Amino acid sequence: MTNGIAGKTIAITGASSGIGAATARRLARAGGTVILGARRADRLGALVDEITHDGGRAIAVPIDVRQRNDLEQLVSTARERFGRLDVLFSNAGSMAISPFDEIRVDDWQQMIDVNLTGVLNGIAAALPVFRAQGSGHFIHTASTAAHRIGPSQGVYAATKTAVRVLSEGLRQEAGPSLRVTVVTPGFTDTEGVGAGASPDVAASLIEQRDAIAMPADAIARAVAFAIEQPDGVDVGEVIVRPTAQG
Repeated sequence: MTNGIAGKTIAITGASSGIGAATARRLARAGGTVILGARRADRLGALVDEITHDGGRAIAVPIDVRQRNDLEQLVSTARERFGRLDVLFSNAGSMAISPFDEIRVDDWQQMIDVNLTGVLNGIAAALPVFRAQGSGHFIHTASTAAHRIGPSQGVYAATKTAVRVLSEGLRQEAGPSLRVTVVTPGFTDTEGVGAGASPDVAASLIEQRDAIAMPADAIARAVAFAIEQPDGVDVGEVIVRPTAQG
């Protein structure tokens, strides 16, 4: 295969379900080798078995993106097992949203730690490797909440806006040999929608998800599109949303 994905080694965080799992399946089918990172080791193991049974190449590395050492382990495992790392897809996220009046400070901190610090930990782990190789591709998951902020989404939207900002800063410093892509999903059919949110907000989100959400593979296709571009072509941001989303 010469599709721009085949032969590449791709690490994915948040890979145990939703967008991460759908992306792992799609990239493995296209000939990529996927290193799957997430906290739920049992889910990762089942996904590795599924991919390898279908003829793909995949391994699992249980990690928590809030821990810098875990991201270093993810990157080092890719290098030790496959000789290099071509892409780091920082996809792990928390959507524990609520109105400010509920003062859910622990949830605010969780979103900052997962959505923002997790991405920075990935950059810290992979950037020296990409520099040494002379090539590499960062892909970061943002959200349409970074473009249009709704009620109860203030902290979540702030973290996703920060991801867009730091990604652009990284792109400007990256030079001609590295690529940086932001993938920005709208309502997507994943179990993360409403998870950890306050009850009323969660119910509203789940209702909207069930009414209009697109499949996770819609985002996987966008990730694949960014990866498969020829050398020297960088897809800066891809916004993918259901046509019914306002």
